Amino acid sequence: MNYPFFSLRALRRSIIAVLPCWFGALSTTAQPQKNTITVQTGLPGKAISPDLFGIFFEDLNYAADGGLYAELVQNGSFEYDSTEQTGWNALSFWELALRGGGTGKLGVKSARLLHANNPHYVAITVEKPGDGVGLANGGFDGIPLKAGEVYEVSFFAHQFFMGRQWSSDDGIKGKPMPVTVRLEAENGDVLAEASWDIAGYDWQHFSAKLTPNRTTDNARLVVLAKAQGGIALDEISLFPSNTFRHHPNGLRADLAQVIADLKPKFIRFPGGCLAHGDGISNFYQWKNTIGPVEQRKGQRNLWGYHQSVGLGYFEYFQFCEDIGAQPLPVVPAGVSCQNSDSSPGMGQQGVPLTELDAYIQDLLDLIEWANGPATSKWGSLRAAAGHPAPFGLKYLGVGNEDKITSVFKERFQRIYAALKANHPEIVVVGTVGPFPDGEDFAQGWAFAKALKVPTVDEHYYASPQWFWDNLQRYDHYDRTAPKVYAGEYAAHDKDRRNTLRSALAEAAACTSFERNGDVVQLASYAPLLARRTHTQWTPDMIYFTGTDVFLTINYYVQQLFSQNSGDTYLATTLSAASPSPTLAVSSVRDSKSGDLIVKIVNGATTTLALSVDLAGLPAGNHPALKIVLSGTDADAVNEDGKPPRVKPERSELTITPVFDYEAPANSLTIFRIKA
Repeated sequence: MNYPFFSLRALRRSIIAVLPCWFGALSTTAQPQKNTITVQTGLPGKAISPDLFGIFFEDLNYAADGGLYAELVQNGSFEYDSTEQTGWNALSFWELALRGGGTGKLGVKSARLLHANNPHYVAITVEKPGDGVGLANGGFDGIPLKAGEVYEVSFFAHQFFMGRQWSSDDGIKGKPMPVTVRLEAENGDVLAEASWDIAGYDWQHFSAKLTPNRTTDNARLVVLAKAQGGIALDEISLFPSNTFRHHPNGLRADLAQVIADLKPKFIRFPGGCLAHGDGISNFYQWKNTIGPVEQRKGQRNLWGYHQSVGLGYFEYFQFCEDIGAQPLPVVPAGVSCQNSDSSPGMGQQGVPLTELDAYIQDLLDLIEWANGPATSKWGSLRAAAGHPAPFGLKYLGVGNEDKITSVFKERFQRIYAALKANHPEIVVVGTVGPFPDGEDFAQGWAFAKALKVPTVDEHYYASPQWFWDNLQRYDHYDRTAPKVYAGEYAAHDKDRRNTLRSALAEAAACTSFERNGDVVQLASYAPLLARRTHTQWTPDMIYFTGTDVFLTINYYVQQLFSQNSGDTYLATTLSAASPSPTLAVSSVRDSKSGDLIVKIVNGATTTLALSVDLAGLPAGNHPALKIVLSGTDADAVNEDGKPPRVKPERSELTITPVFDYEAPANSLTIFRIKA
């Protein structure tokens, strides 16, 4: 049947159009218009960085010694110093141990060194042996032990006679010194022990495996000499056998695992400010951190304590390889931090130009150590440490938050030219100053563009609102300019606490990083780790004690984005009569799995009605994984040793190409639609 004025389709459209008016007239409250999210799943999309989400490790908040590095003895090489903390000395965290009427004393010596990089050791003089004279160490707030687990104790030692150093050509032979090493509970009970007879006046290495018979969080390591005479000791160590991947001189297993669970695509190390240290003399020297631990050269940490560098470049690279992350070491750009305490009022200092070539050679040597064949000079040292194959270094950071001065420019330009000429395959990551705007930022960008530096490092610690206000920051960046590494960022809420509000602001920023993944190549939250009661900076992503690990709400946000990252961004649009100012979305595809991943951040304190249109997705039901992170700030705060009550909730479901969704208040939702 034909109608002269209407078609059936037109009639249906007209009825549908007036239906809302009819129901609106009957309702006392107008229904809010939905925000519509449209994802163009059928179009090719935009290639984005597959290395986008990574982590930044800095030896801050006791993140290395007393943290990720599994060593349980503190100051085992007797190198603590008053320049690191007032009142510290070579015997800090050690005490004289006298057992069963024994008498004697401790002394710090530097006459016959184990190694030039290890300039102090301890001498135990036994006047009356009793049941033993020696020294005890409680580690970092107590040594945690688990019954039945194996711990390896090791040390270097040689004899001396009543305080006088002997050499092997003295022609005088003394009796061996019986030495016992034990693990003691807080009340003095022996949990495990081992003994040796130590003879001779040359340094020797001793080790044993100890299995405590009781679990305790507050043990101590005790070394006892049991005959009249003297014994010299250095590099006293206690390691759990159960390190991450069971590597010797390895990492604390539980901390390393939660980092691995983030699935980071890269790890930036050994720090930001730590890299250029507290003045030129305090640069982090990578060559001092490789080789046998007793031959490494520790130094004062910029953050106010000692770094043994037992966790050194080899261990960093090995960890990257273990968890499938790209290594991104950061080296000084030939200048010190402009805020260095070692030169108050002097500001930034540069490596003397007469010494710059030698400094540049150090950086070229680093690349050879990481990537060179086992037959090369520096590659052979890597091979000798147990890794004959190259590590495959791709990125190298040069500089960190440096003030953009003529001193900086001259040194960076020469370093960059040498790297480009000798290793064009290395992606150099430069710096554009300490702030996300301002004079240094503008000058840094102009300088990087002029040199055509591949990537530059931007940092921002700001309020949650700043992150929401800057979601379009990278939308208008020049696509032909250097790429961006958002190397250090965190939303700092009131009182510098970890809150859901801060975490969701960071999640919103991550959607911006994905949307602009052709510009933002890399991104990492900062800082990563903090030992409770030894924290110089907050907020942090992961807190820990000697026995426990506390994951923050910010950790879960970073984990969700990293575990659900993609390499293609799909055009995604938002539309509404009154768009929500606290709604952020991004959509990516993972080429390995083929999965489509849609992320929705609702920063509002109320539920948000959404319509999601996956344009181009075939009709029908599609299996999907839904992950929701939501709650309140009170639930999210990680304080008083309690983990946050907010954790991601996962559920399986099916969805159609067009569906409605009520985004919970204060939430991050991820839909992962199976290929």
